[in-house]
Amino acid sequence: MFLPPEHIIEKNVRLALEEDLGTGDITSVLTVPDHLKGTARFITKEAGVICGWPVVKKVFQLLNPEIELTVHYPEGATVKEGDTVAEISGPLQSIFTGERVALNFLQRLSGIATCTRSFREMLADFPHVRLVDTRKTTPGLRVLEKYAVRVGGGQNHRFTLSGFVLIKDNHLVAAGGVRQAVVAVRKNSSHTLMIEVEVETEEQVREALAAGVDIIMLDNMAPEKMAAMVKLVNGRALIEASGNVTAANIKAIAATGVDIISIGGLTHSVKALDISLEVNQIY
Repeated sequence: MFLPPEHIIEKNVRLALEEDLGTGDITSVLTVPDHLKGTARFITKEAGVICGWPVVKKVFQLLNPEIELTVHYPEGATVKEGDTVAEISGPLQSIFTGERVALNFLQRLSGIATCTRSFREMLADFPHVRLVDTRKTTPGLRVLEKYAVRVGGGQNHRFTLSGFVLIKDNHLVAAGGVRQAVVAVRKNSSHTLMIEVEVETEEQVREALAAGVDIIMLDNMAPEKMAAMVKLVNGRALIEASGNVTAANIKAIAATGVDIISIGGLTHSVKALDISLEVNQIY
């Protein structure tokens, strides 16, 4: 897995700290002597997959370089309820100031990694199928959330609209159909640009094949229909399944022979992993 660029982590952390701090952490300043130091433990309240330490480290690094983070369960590690996954030590004022921002990142990214790992395990019998995310991410946090998908064992779809051409339903309406949309792309772009088309019917699949697209996305198709489309395509293009993929149907979808399964739910509505920070030593 590749870590997010340092400047992206710092940019996200600075924005989050600015949002949370306001003009300053008045509670910690008024109740905690500035000379007081201590140690606190990150403790999991449920089982899952840990993700987000580079971000947590940056939170406390920016607040106070004296703070030290000791990680016991690294990125991608499976944890159970009650595990002490890391410890942090240093000036307590600064630890308390960064607590919520650090936990917000750690809990959300761990939730994404946990969800992704769960779906990946459901595909154990289908190792050829790529499990990928979508652009349905929290505004401003896409790079971090897609990183969490990789930590959980998934792969990334395009990061930006400039990644490659993905012709969706509204594009097809505006262009006048699959053939017209693909012709317009080829006429006005480089021959090296990959083209994917989202389709809903067999007729559109046939049009996409005739146009020579690289990837065909089967949108919201029942597994039985997907299987028929896989036979129709017969290896002439990669096939992506998308739309309403759940734990209940992902195995049936994978069994149709598709190459890729994309799930927006890996990021857009994932449950955060419950993790707390508890002081255990003051000195």
